[in-house]
Amino acid sequence: METRMIEQLAEDHYDEMVRLRRHFHMYPELSFHEVQTPAYIAEYLRELGIETKEGVGGRGVVGRLIIDPERPTVALRADFDALPIQDQKDVPYRSTVPGVMHACGHDAHTAVLLTVARILSENKAQLRGNVVFIFQHAEEVDPGGALQMIADDCLHGVDAIFGQHVSSGLDVGTIGYKYGTATGMPDDFTIKINGRGGHASKPHVAIDPVAAAITFCNQLQYIVTRKSKPMEPVVLSITMFNAGHQHNIIPDTVEVGGTIRTFNHETQAVMINELKKCLEGLVTTTGITYDLDYMKGYPPVVNDTDKTDLVLQAATDISTVQEVQELEPDLGGEDFSYYLQRVPGTFYYTGTRNTNFKADYPHHHGKFDIDEKGLTNAVSVMVKSVFNYFDKEASI
Repeated sequence: METRMIEQLAEDHYDEMVRLRRHFHMYPELSFHEVQTPAYIAEYLRELGIETKEGVGGRGVVGRLIIDPERPTVALRADFDALPIQDQKDVPYRSTVPGVMHACGHDAHTAVLLTVARILSENKAQLRGNVVFIFQHAEEVDPGGALQMIADDCLHGVDAIFGQHVSSGLDVGTIGYKYGTATGMPDDFTIKINGRGGHASKPHVAIDPVAAAITFCNQLQYIVTRKSKPMEPVVLSITMFNAGHQHNIIPDTVEVGGTIRTFNHETQAVMINELKKCLEGLVTTTGITYDLDYMKGYPPVVNDTDKTDLVLQAATDISTVQEVQELEPDLGGEDFSYYLQRVPGTFYYTGTRNTNFKADYPHHHGKFDIDEKGLTNAVSVMVKSVFNYFDKEASI
């Protein structure tokens, strides 16, 4: 398909894509609790005449556009779960679910892929291979939906895979890409520090878990600066600290939670080992006990060079893409990595930032929003990448 036709089709379907995105934004569903969203997706795919299966891996949806089983097959993936965040935007499409919103762009990912499915299904005579549309649940919460969907055979017959993520860190008109390692390993930990409560005026007869927890949090930063290699990126953030309920009571327990993010297994092992050492030191010096729940996160996204080249070529060809930017690796996590462990592919980013529309808040913020004009590039680059892939396969 000619590039100009792809761009025109993306523009022609813009209003419908915006309608889809805003629908999903208004009715978000949390990870592993998606019911209406996958049902809506499945119905939409079936209306396009695409063979559709629901309940893949639990709550995922897979559509298959099969032209010829003997030809190459490419998969395209979008995620559709939301986050436990209150929507703070004053817009007509504000979330209708208290405390839940699409604060990461998964509503846009789903609208983009449904639009791509429509374009490809309506122009299937021009396809030189098969396309699998993977709509994934539960990307935001470990263990994630990708592993479940893979175990349920969503990659059956798939030879390559592409995925994209909208980005409030890139201006509209920008496509970001990365060769090789693109994301980190996002580990989470929750620690219950157990002491012995008592009256705040008599701390000597209590075992103060608050003081111990504060010491522990400070020691963790020492690990980052003095135990990990200076040239190896590490992020350690304390994001939960729950203790007490009254000024004159030393509580029995404190809960501390956070995340450790690294790029390689050696640094990950150092951080885990040193965290445990800090806790054991507190046992000796303060008398507390602890319960540690440590969850290793998704593996890194490692993009295939050849498939990244195809996306780069596609982005360069699309006239509405004003800049193609190679990105630095990001310590955010993404379970698209599991697909890439099975088949070669690439994960890239579409700019949706526009300060004039207040579409510049970071992901996972209550005022996160996108400039929807950027979604036409998301569609155009994805459709063009599909045709580039089939063209290359046909020439081999």
